[in-house]
Amino acid sequence: MSYIPELYDFLARLQANNSREWFKANKAEYDRLRQLWLNDIDLLVADMSQWWPELSGLTGKQCAYRIYRDTRFSVDKTPLKDYFSAGFSPDGRKAHDAGLYLQMGPSRGEDDIVSGLYGGVWCPESAVLKKLRRAIVDNIEEFEEIINAPAIQKYFPGWCASGSLKTVPKGYDRNHPQAHLLRLLDYGKFHATPMEYFLDPDWVKRTSELFSYLKPFVDFLSYSINEEV
Repeated sequence: MSYIPELYDFLARLQANNSREWFKANKAEYDRLRQLWLNDIDLLVADMSQWWPELSGLTGKQCAYRIYRDTRFSVDKTPLKDYFSAGFSPDGRKAHDAGLYLQMGPSRGEDDIVSGLYGGVWCPESAVLKKLRRAIVDNIEEFEEIINAPAIQKYFPGWCASGSLKTVPKGYDRNHPQAHLLRLLDYGKFHATPMEYFLDPDWVKRTSELFSYLKPFVDFLSYSINEEV
């Protein structure tokens, strides 16, 4: 029997009782569900290693994020995340370039989707963002071929961005043909995965397959970040 319904139920209760006291009282349940989930992340990393060899040898624990929130610079002072998440790159969750990301948890409202598969670069530093913009403009045919691939268009349409400038950044013509790309503050793709997605016994293999479609996109971004100017 799948542990997924229990996991989502636990996270929903955590969402409604987000305190260290509640978490401490329910820590045993958390530990059990966390281990079951980590076992699946181990399997996911192993499957992904078949098309991303640099992931070989990584464990689910090296990819999984802690449930404790860093509240030092956040207005939201709730101490715990109400979702499970993992990041995938050759450095596990500590991606220095572009990477892939999985998040699982109940939605917080009709328009607030939590569970999903993500790929790309989020909130890059100004210098990195400038490099990415230049790389996209200089290699626009290659970039458009990647993002317009049928699988990406089908499963990862549009952009998952933290924000967008109202006008093109300085140094580019306001009528630049790639203005819609230049205004983005980060470059990410997203595929929503409600709880039902994870009830499929083959969700690990399905997730690996969907992530594989984003590999050329991630490679382009990582190469652009590391390219010597």
